[in-house]
Amino acid sequence: MDSLLYDLPALTIRSISVSEMDNNVYLLTAKASGEQVLIDAADNLPAIQRLLQDAAADTSAAPRLALIATTHQHWDHVRALKELAEATGASTAAGIDDADALPVPVDQRLGHGDTVAVDGFELAAVHLRGHTPGSIAYVYEEPRGLTRIFSGDSLFPGGVGNTQKDPERFNQLLDDVTERLFGTYPDSAVVHPGHGKATTLGAERPHLGEWRERGW
Repeated sequence: MDSLLYDLPALTIRSISVSEMDNNVYLLTAKASGEQVLIDAADNLPAIQRLLQDAAADTSAAPRLALIATTHQHWDHVRALKELAEATGASTAAGIDDADALPVPVDQRLGHGDTVAVDGFELAAVHLRGHTPGSIAYVYEEPRGLTRIFSGDSLFPGGVGNTQKDPERFNQLLDDVTERLFGTYPDSAVVHPGHGKATTLGAERPHLGEWRERGW
């Protein structure tokens, strides 16, 4: 199955699903420099290595995994993180409030509004509190093109992430998602979650009130 999601002017975006949890692993490759960011080294190091091999065709430069960016601390999103970091020497990034729970030292501890950058593109860090304290969505804004939001487990088609029926956590997450995603990015923005299929902000926006009323 072809892992290529988008062939954009400056970069490619590839994705695979791994593990019994259907975790999405995303790989962004800068065409000019070959530098790469992988979002969520969730599981299955051999499959991730094959993804990296596939992406070598996306650049005329020597490909290099520069950064492994983690959306949040939950075990199913980090099972291959230590092995991949050791195998590649890539730097690591995660939200400040989740960083100490990761199985590797975190080089870039991200707060809301921070950016991570490699040679060829940058991603904005959007802090979405509730699913975990330090959950981060990574946002790529293509110049004169579509916005791509890698939302981890904070936003899915049909609702926000699991907050274990805790009203305070749920309201915090929905408030952050409403303000920091729906209030900031256009309806055309594509949401790529940590599990399952993509959606758009426009498809989900009409349901924000329903989500708040139902409480999950």
